[in-house]
Amino acid sequence: MSIRFTAKARRGTVALTVAAGLVLGVAGCGGGGGDDDKPTPSASASKDSGSKPSAQEGQSETPLAELKGTGGLLLRITSAARDSGGFLTVNGVVKNDGDKSAVVPPQTSGDETEVIAHGPSLGGATLVDAKGKKRYYTLRDTEGRPLTTTGLGNLEAGQTLPVFMQFPAPPTSTTEVGLQVPTFSSGTIKISG
Repeated sequence: MSIRFTAKARRGTVALTVAAGLVLGVAGCGGGGGDDDKPTPSASASKDSGSKPSAQEGQSETPLAELKGTGGLLLRITSAARDSGGFLTVNGVVKNDGDKSAVVPPQTSGDETEVIAHGPSLGGATLVDAKGKKRYYTLRDTEGRPLTTTGLGNLEAGQTLPVFMQFPAPPTSTTEVGLQVPTFSSGTIKISG
């Protein structure tokens, strides 16, 4: 019976995704060749690619936004750029700004069963386009994995972790969006590209 429920929930999620227009964003980044490789490796390799340019640049440049979390956690957003595949990649760094070890709360994954099943992530993050009156959820692959940094856990005092989140790109006329991550304060970020 739980298998049927999961299948029904999956069909409902897909139907909602289609209705919200998110499939276009996913289809745009899965078209083949270079685009197909781009988002999927980011899910596992973005820690490396994010730590090279984004984390270092984010430490020396003024961040786009700083969102304060629980237990001394701080999320610094270093970039928000449109990609040719029709999606928006938000890069940043989670830092334990406290003086003792802190756990990234599991609520950051959101409350969707399929996303939670893939472990701790930033899958609960959303972008809000106040001008266009739309909310954008993190993209998911065909198995329900969020296209965000995964495997979040404990951070020691002062420790940083490069992170990323991918969303469907808002219209090019939208240059600012609100970023909401569960358990963190909200912030406004400028979109480049």
